[in-house]
Amino acid sequence: MTKRNKIIYWIATLWLALGMVSTGVVQLMKQKDEVDMITQLGYPVYILTILAIWKFLGVVAVLIPRYPLLKEWAYAGFFFAMSGAAISHMIVGDPATEIYPSLLLIVLTAASWYFRPADRKFILANQ
Repeated sequence: MTKRNKIIYWIATLWLALGMVSTGVVQLMKQKDEVDMITQLGYPVYILTILAIWKFLGVVAVLIPRYPLLKEWAYAGFFFAMSGAAISHMIVGDPATEIYPSLLLIVLTAASWYFRPADRKFILANQ
């Protein structure tokens, strides 16, 4: 892994972790704006707790060494959660400013996944 790729990986991964933890904290606290937004999207309020816990666990999985299969699941979970958020905002006709944060986290997820070091990649034994 080149030094450039390592720098890109860590910048993307740390920003991704910060974004997931900060939004997870807001969701877990059930701040009024967050509750209003989730209900406006048509979801029950309890989904905030589930999303927050998944985000926290995903951040731990991505940051800890080893466990490459667990990391793959965490990256997939981040992608599905953020693409679902972006699509939900689009469906209800929210402005682009409501969609951009989810899209940014999708880009950070993809960059972190793509530039991850070899020891953090899941490789099938039969390959």
